[in-house]
Amino acid sequence: MNRVKSGVIRASVISGSIGALVAGGVAWAVASASGEHHDLATAQAAPNAAVAPSPNAAAMPSDVVADVAERAMKSVVSVSATKVMPTGMGSGFPGPAPFFFGLPAPRREAQGLGSGVFVRSDGIVLTNHHVVEGAKEIRVTTYDRRELPAVVLGSDEKSDLAVLRVKGNLQGLTPLPFGRSSSLRLGQTVLAIGNPFGVGQTVTQGIVSAKGRADLGITANEDFIQTDAAINPGNSGGALVDLKGQLVGINTAILSRTGGNVGIGFAIPSDMVKPIMEALISKGQVDRGWLGVGIQDVDSEMGEALELGSRRGVLIAEVRPDSPAERAGLKPGDVVTRVGATQVQTTGELRNAVALAGANKKVELTILRDGKERTISVALGKAPDREDRSAESGSGQSPASNSLDGFTVQPLDRDARQQLHVPARIERGVVVAEVEPGSAAARTGLRPGDVILEVDRRPVDGLQSFEKLWKGAGDKKLLVVYRQGRTLFLVTRR
Repeated sequence: MNRVKSGVIRASVISGSIGALVAGGVAWAVASASGEHHDLATAQAAPNAAVAPSPNAAAMPSDVVADVAERAMKSVVSVSATKVMPTGMGSGFPGPAPFFFGLPAPRREAQGLGSGVFVRSDGIVLTNHHVVEGAKEIRVTTYDRRELPAVVLGSDEKSDLAVLRVKGNLQGLTPLPFGRSSSLRLGQTVLAIGNPFGVGQTVTQGIVSAKGRADLGITANEDFIQTDAAINPGNSGGALVDLKGQLVGINTAILSRTGGNVGIGFAIPSDMVKPIMEALISKGQVDRGWLGVGIQDVDSEMGEALELGSRRGVLIAEVRPDSPAERAGLKPGDVVTRVGATQVQTTGELRNAVALAGANKKVELTILRDGKERTISVALGKAPDREDRSAESGSGQSPASNSLDGFTVQPLDRDARQQLHVPARIERGVVVAEVEPGSAAARTGLRPGDVILEVDRRPVDGLQSFEKLWKGAGDKKLLVVYRQGRTLFLVTRR
């Protein structure tokens, strides 16, 4: 999974026939060719009923925490996944060696250790997708040291969730009840339970540091709870529990340059986990909603250019042909502020709200168009299995803007179309031919090959049209640009 940004590590541990493999002095992380790191995780889960705070009015807070931990730990299991890997992994080479002296690289078995959470009495265990991805055999170890076989019912790479069914004697295992992650408050105490480094069940305490963390590059659909409760390799798939003893998140990744805990961990919120789990159990897959737009965040300059005032939302930069968005009448330049009752201010929030609404479902979008608020009903489609992330993901915040000079344009003729692979739906515009390094145009974010489609929401029909619009615009200009298959907005200022 090459989405993981450098410094963000999937919390898990892997060992092989040669012994434990270590990286960064902590635990071995599989490194991609780009230098990005991600770990294969596993975990422990076991049974337990809802953990209520101690009814004893004289109980100290530490007693409440201890009561919760004692019960919840019985619902957390260790997950051991046997995988087949090339011997080049962990051999000192930068990555898997595809060939060894002209022959296919030898392969060996490796054990991935992570965590999981027992959530249903019929043997359902939740863990991370990356814990069990590609596993040929999976076994879970319960709190009372029973080792049981498990099979994957469904696994979802986009959310990094997997659902296992444990076979064998389930006597004594009690599910951990779901809590509502949406009700969590910043600063609220939470416990992280898992099997760090394979040492055995461990509980750590911290607080909810942030909610709604998205656009981290860990998974396609992100809405993470951030916590400073210690999460280390091996905690992947473990439980994040509130002081009611309820499951509010599935631990999945840490931000670290060493592989160890530095107080920045991420968990998938239970409000996202539950519907995905139910979809994987019933259908073996998740049918996410799809709008069919290119979107980008709105920073202060973009908000000013769009005359939004203090209002914020997510800018629609492109509407795909024959998409749910086009059929509903959405237009480039619309700013989405709500999906149903859910407020959205970032591309991650909009992407998640649409995805979780589900395929073939109707949603009400609140948008700003020409400074006026309106509501549009959209019948969502089904998200493609392998969708280009630029389609319904953020294209990033607008670059810094200054006076626009230091660039030349040329006609969007047949040769330019062929060379830049400009589709027929882009009917007119001008092509940025050169951008002087260090110029205001470069600082604004224009690149050679960009096709300028609009200046201040007026279409560019050709060179003369562009020159007239450019000279007639004010010090600040709003450009619509086509670039390598997507459309984005840029703001320029003198």
